[in-house]
Amino acid sequence: MLNLKEKRIRRSLKTRIKIAELDVIRLSVHRTNSHIYAQLIDDRNNKVITCASTLEPDVRKSFTSGGNIAAAAFIGKRIAEKGKDCGISDIAFDRSGYRYHGRVKALAEAARENGLKF
Repeated sequence: MLNLKEKRIRRSLKTRIKIAELDVIRLSVHRTNSHIYAQLIDDRNNKVITCASTLEPDVRKSFTSGGNIAAAAFIGKRIAEKGKDCGISDIAFDRSGYRYHGRVKALAEAARENGLKF
């Protein structure tokens, strides 16, 4: 029997294989009950270009909880701004096996509204 984490990782492999074929920068999302994390990753060079999370000190001051939709939307806006500063606009969204609803959806929509295209 697979546990929940193993099932999620297994689901994420299909997405990551497709993104590797597209050969574009990927926006990877990871969430826990308390926080949400986003990274722009260049798979060609195996490098993280930029990242944003609810653990950053200035974000922690703004939100009492990093595990809600408002915090996820703020992180989506923040990662889009950091991506634009690095000259990145076209990306592929990697939801990491999580369902596209709630915090993951809020992060994606905020990133789209602030200039990332995927």
